[in-house]
Amino acid sequence: MKIRAGFHLGYECMQPTPMLLVLNIHPSRRADLLSDQILTFDRAIEAWEYTDVFGNACSRIVAPPGLTTISTEFEIYDSGKPDIVPDDAVQHAINDLPDDVLVFLLGSRYCDTDRLADFAWATFSSTPLGWARVQAICDFVHDHITFDYLKADVLRTAHGGFTDKAGVCRDFAHLAIALCRCMNIPARYCTGYLGDIGVPIDPNPMDFSAWFEVFLGGHWHTVDARHNTPRIGRILMGTGRDATDVAMSTAFGPATLSRFEVITEEVPQE
Repeated sequence: MKIRAGFHLGYECMQPTPMLLVLNIHPSRRADLLSDQILTFDRAIEAWEYTDVFGNACSRIVAPPGLTTISTEFEIYDSGKPDIVPDDAVQHAINDLPDDVLVFLLGSRYCDTDRLADFAWATFSSTPLGWARVQAICDFVHDHITFDYLKADVLRTAHGGFTDKAGVCRDFAHLAIALCRCMNIPARYCTGYLGDIGVPIDPNPMDFSAWFEVFLGGHWHTVDARHNTPRIGRILMGTGRDATDVAMSTAFGPATLSRFEVITEEVPQE
């Protein structure tokens, strides 16, 4: 299956503003590219690339005063298969986890595990270890939060999603991640493209999507608490502790997002 994806993002700055961008696809998907995936700018801007501590392909720029539009468009191969459901994936004892996985057991800015630990243990301690426990957490989060674009709040934490019971895909991911970590299951935040492929078309404008991964049985596995069903055609951009680590842009000064267009669609076979 071939997928066409990309975006046009416009930022309005009052002065030269340094910015960090996590807008490239993840290095793990580069081998699937059918065309180049390059960030372009509608103004003369120097960009330099780096790889962050989580292995994400990031960019640094200094946006000049005025409106700057950042764009990319590419085609990528996808197997067309839905997310794998690892029913037999086992949960590791903490002593057996790789060193670099331990950070995904800790609380973070948006995954405030200390405020959810008592609830998590009271609710999920009787569930089987491993994937069955992850699925129980996803079922709870999926039923507990109502998806509503109008209820988006960039300041909302996992506990905030738990109490507000409404939000967007990042809120589903943050709450599920925090509950998994409370139950000693390493979990990390993911962002990327997820088009309406194999599902009814969503009438809302296309957006980037958030989901998460859990470390079970020696591997990271994709989990989506918002949809709570295997999906087709995910294109990973970045992973981290929570949305802070993979924000599409981090501006070190005033910067207003004035244009936001995301493209994700299956390319019909010739």
